[in-house]
Parts: sequence; C-alpha cells; structure tokens
Amino acid sequence: MLKRDHYMFNKKKQPPLRSLIAEDSEIDGNLKFADGLRIDGKVRGNVSAMADVASILVISETATVTGELIADHIIVNGTVRGPVHARVLLELQPKARIEGDVYYSALEMHQGAIIDGQLRPCAEQDEKPTLKLAANNSQLNG
Repeated sequence: MLKRDHYMFNKKKQPPLRSLIAEDSEIDGNLKFADGLRIDGKVRGNVSAMADVASILVISETATVTGELIADHIIVNGTVRGPVHARVLLELQPKARIEGDVYYSALEMHQGAIIDGQLRPCAEQDEKPTLKLAANNSQLNG
C-alpha cells in the first residue's frame, strides 16, 4: 500500500478542496473523489476517496451524510450516519454527530462532538494511535 505523508500537521501539504456539494444540494448514490471534497448538503450513499492519492473530506456544520466515509483526513462538523474510516487523521469539530463506528490512525476531538458507536484505532501493530484533546492541545497515547 502507498505510504502516506503525515501531512496532518502541515497545512501546506494537504490536498486542495476541488469539489463542493452545496448546502441546498441532495445526492443519492455513492461518491468517489480525488484530492479534496467539502460537503455542505445532504448525501445518501458512501463517500470514498481514491486510495492512491492523499485526500481530505470536510463534512460541514450544515451537512448530513448517510453512508460510509473513507478518506485520509476527515473533518466532521455535521451529521454522519454510518462508519467513518480516517486513514491518517480524523478531526471532530464541536457540532460533529456520528452514528456509527469510527476507525482512525490519529484522532482530534473537540468538546461537544458526539460519537454513538465504537472507536477503533487502525494503527500499525507497533505504534499506538494518537489522541489529541483539542481543548488544551495535550496528547495521549492509547
């Protein structure tokens, strides 16, 4: 598998947001994307990034996704009903609402975010997942 850069701490290396699903848009069906995607509207279907390039997926405060999410870096501040697979970093903003299991290598969770499901670290066997408490920027190793 492609070794990914840990661009999560260097904003300049993140892929560009090239696609947008606007707030008043509704999509029924699965989506595959490259680089970056921002969802402000409603999606009923799985949303997944291409596996061979770095990717970022943003679920804004106005968005609702019913389906599975798969990307390297996922930022959630809206509602997700389904499993979330963040291959590199999952950021849960204060208004994030997830109903489903969450798979992550590194997790940053702000106060107010809610997960109704299990947290499942997907780190290599030799390394422990990174948990970052957003309120005071302290880190815990699981």
